[in-house]
Amino acid sequence: MPSLQTALPPELANNVIRLYRECLRRAKYIGHKQHNTALVVDMVRQQFKKHMHETDPEKIQKLKDDAARGLINHILYESEQMSGRKFSKSS
Repeated sequence: MPSLQTALPPELANNVIRLYRECLRRAKYIGHKQHNTALVVDMVRQQFKKHMHETDPEKIQKLKDDAARGLINHILYESEQMSGRKFSKSS
């Protein structure tokens, strides 16, 4: 079975790896604040592992977009908590 690195074009594989690393970094940060680092990191790893052999570029892009959206949402949440200012329009 091909690995992620060999199954995808290099630029796509590298972006996935960077996204994975950023998700793990964020998971460690969240886990440390909530005192459940292992659980949060394991959840991120499971999601990436579940789709590691995906080769359909459209599905990969959707998964990447979902992961990036999750990171952005967390960054906005943290910013709101730190500043006391609401960035989203929902109430």
